[in-house]
Amino acid sequence: MTSPRFTMRLDPELKDWLETEAKRKDRSAAYVAKQAIQDLKNKTEAKGQMICEAIAEADKGAFISEDKMTAWFESLGTDHELPEPEADIFRNQS
Repeated sequence: MTSPRFTMRLDPELKDWLETEAKRKDRSAAYVAKQAIQDLKNKTEAKGQMICEAIAEADKGAFISEDKMTAWFESLGTDHELPEPEADIFRNQS
């Protein structure tokens, strides 16, 4: 199965970098560009999935207060690290 061709214009500096990187990896510039595009696609899809999961978690309505998060964060790396905080704000709480 052949892949369709795709062409693009690159700034000279970016083109030089791509060609240098391709030589360093002993690959073609097209291969390096294809891998970079695939990596971007994977990262974009993973980020989208993480956002969907975060929204689903937020929709549950349980959150950790800033005070608890700050105290926990500031304890990291000390002799008295706090356990990870648990939710203390709930959507139906007045």
